[in-house]
Amino acid sequence: MSEVQTLHVTEDEADIRLDRWFKRHFPAIGHGLLEKWLRAGNVRVDGKRAKSNQRLEAGQAIRVPPQPAAEAPPREAKPVPVDDKTARMLKDAVLYMDDDVIALNKPAGLAVQGGTGMADKHLDAWLDALCFGAARPKLVHRLDKDTSGVLLLGRTANATAKLAAAFKSRSARKCYWALVAGVPRYPQGRIDAPLAKLPGKAGEKVAVDKEDGKHAVTYYRVVDSTLKRAAWLEMEPRTGRTHQLRAHCLLLGTPIMGDGKYGGKEALVEGTGVSRKLHLHARAVRLPHPRTGKPLEVVAPLPPHIKASFDFFGFAEGQSGPPFVSFEEE
Repeated sequence: MSEVQTLHVTEDEADIRLDRWFKRHFPAIGHGLLEKWLRAGNVRVDGKRAKSNQRLEAGQAIRVPPQPAAEAPPREAKPVPVDDKTARMLKDAVLYMDDDVIALNKPAGLAVQGGTGMADKHLDAWLDALCFGAARPKLVHRLDKDTSGVLLLGRTANATAKLAAAFKSRSARKCYWALVAGVPRYPQGRIDAPLAKLPGKAGEKVAVDKEDGKHAVTYYRVVDSTLKRAAWLEMEPRTGRTHQLRAHCLLLGTPIMGDGKYGGKEALVEGTGVSRKLHLHARAVRLPHPRTGKPLEVVAPLPPHIKASFDFFGFAEGQSGPPFVSFEEE
């Protein structure tokens, strides 16, 4: 545990909310813990009790209570036995494999790592099914549970580190396809809108926050559309924020189909038979191969529910052309 601290509000911090001040100075302190401290009177502003939405003034003294010790780094999931059906499903999802890399077409609905209510039913716990006579592979990056498409695994420690570094340095490029409700005003563009996680217990969610949000940029183009009712977007995120594409599509006024969390009823195309599942697919990844350094590009075919929606709206996969070409000059 750390000791009690007293910090003062600077001139450039005047008029910001107390919870946002904490987010700037102590990003590891979650909103729930801050609210607990405030209710107990452990956080004080000029010696008085305070609320999270209180606006601060320059020079005010803020009492910060002792902080919990830093958590240990996350461990790899404990391997669990994989039944034959699950093992076949995972092996059938392999798009590419060599001595260093495995690329999967992750099915929609499969969680990559554990979480609340996940128990051991997630990919990270089942990686023993993808050893193929070698060491247990490791996750390189993540996709949301309801997003389908290309997911990379490293087969050696060195390959995993290099692949992860490519994603961190943004030398890895990612192409996504989405079906959205409605048609964006402009047929292509650049979305530059910072995103911040929202407080509360309603589940992980983000929103545009120009004051405290993290830099988030997405390029998009409309590949095809139909009667202003639906559009097929090709998108390339240049940053990797939580739910970035879902929040940016909402900002365009065209939520991703099936994304009730962000789009509510507007994301559900009623009366058409279109699936209520999320229509977001990680179409392709391109990055340097961890051993040779040569470009490695993996493309994933559409999952059944998005393919069925393509057929319903009359969209054809071949209309898009090769991945990444649309944004080469951006």
